[in-house]
Amino acid sequence: MLRQELVQRKISLIQNELAHLEQFKKFTLDEIAKDYVKQAALERILERTIMRALDINNHLLVALTSKDIAPPKDYRETFLRLANLKVYPPEFGQEISKSVGTRNILVHEYDQVDYQKVYNSIGDCLRDYHRYCQYILDFLDSQTKKE
Repeated sequence: MLRQELVQRKISLIQNELAHLEQFKKFTLDEIAKDYVKQAALERILERTIMRALDINNHLLVALTSKDIAPPKDYRETFLRLANLKVYPPEFGQEISKSVGTRNILVHEYDQVDYQKVYNSIGDCLRDYHRYCQYILDFLDSQTKKE
């Protein structure tokens, strides 16, 4: 069963994170790399944004697919499967699925984070996750109209 209120709440949380992430565009890589608090905040904002999207993806996949379909083999595949379900275009699914790599670096390689990659992901995250939120909200709207 698709729980729209759950998805909408997660979207709202992502949008809030994106508003905070926007503030990091004014800093240089050096300013972030030399400031532990900025580093930690940036990492956490990126991680929470991506993880909330993965929560949405998994919820939509459970709600929209039959029980006999194998679960996604990894987080990246959750984005690709939503494209297969026409939640958003396939090329967007390919693009946003790359953010799983950022999440993996932040979660699994936190002792040796490449801040150039993290810094470069700010713009990508802002662009992709604003679009992601809109695609998901449009999809929810289309589901409501079908009912």
